[in-house]
Amino acid sequence: MKARLPEGYGKQNLNAMMKQAQKMQEDMNALQQELKTREYRGAAGGAMVEASVNGEYQVLSVEIKPEVIDPEDPEMLGDLVAAAVNAAVAAAKEDAQREMDRITGGADLMGLV
Repeated sequence: MKARLPEGYGKQNLNAMMKQAQKMQEDMNALQQELKTREYRGAAGGAMVEASVNGEYQVLSVEIKPEVIDPEDPEMLGDLVAAAVNAAVAAAKEDAQREMDRITGGADLMGLV
């Protein structure tokens, strides 16, 4: 003998899941647009070099304190600039992940949304 579920039982749950998934997708799209406008800062060398990037990881600015400029050691300045930019990009990525986790409840959706 087969067990029968009440008529429409699975359909209601499926509809609710679909609405929830659609809302999550809308929230994620809105967040992605907002993240693009945010600015993130990173620093290196005791804040002797600071960099700003936006949520699309585009460099907006690099600020260098004059006292860190050594004509005898341009490689060090290059390293500090790279480190500051990388710190700003890392801050942007961490913020994006934290915000997405807030929307998805930390679920790994494997590219489904």
